[in-house]
Amino acid sequence: MGTSFLTLRQRGVDEIIINKSRFLGYATPVATEEEAQAFIREIRQKHRDASHNCYAYTIGKNMGIMRYSDDGEPSGTAGLPMMEVIKKEQVCNCCCVVTRYFGGVLLGAGGLLRAYTQGCSIGLHAAQIVEMIPTVSLLCEVSYSLWDKVAHHLASMPVQILHPEFTTAVSFTLLVREKDLKQVSEQLILLTDSRITLLEDELTDMPWDLE
Repeated sequence: MGTSFLTLRQRGVDEIIINKSRFLGYATPVATEEEAQAFIREIRQKHRDASHNCYAYTIGKNMGIMRYSDDGEPSGTAGLPMMEVIKKEQVCNCCCVVTRYFGGVLLGAGGLLRAYTQGCSIGLHAAQIVEMIPTVSLLCEVSYSLWDKVAHHLASMPVQILHPEFTTAVSFTLLVREKDLKQVSEQLILLTDSRITLLEDELTDMPWDLE
């Protein structure tokens, strides 16, 4: 049985203004350090005129790799607080960059820490935290006479159904969390009096919204 983990659904960005300083929180899912570094370079290039582009990222389901940078801010006021947000949210395989445009008002160490913490948090949530769960593709086929009955029940089952194909019979693929596979298969077999073909295909990690 595989293990689930949290990551980001997509790229995201949000911004806040604190004492006239503008903070942009960027976040994205990444699979490797190379991807994380490429994202950091991209944001730094995009905001070459910014005061600072601080970052934090984790790689691996168990956060085996963790890197962060204050990018010239006082030590411990940016990168480390951002990493603490990522660790608290338990988000793996992600990279966050918080860009700061200085507004002329000094924030002090405590103010910077809070600002970068918030900047990282809004970036992560803009990118949408999702749970990656071991998921089985279940290839299914039923006769036309059973399709309406099956489709009705699938609507209330813990599955994602892909577009069915209507040929000599109705063929469709179900995405089922590995932990639900036995229950879903048994329900479909019972529902159709065993008149359904079920074939387990690949097992992959896929995003499911947090329940």
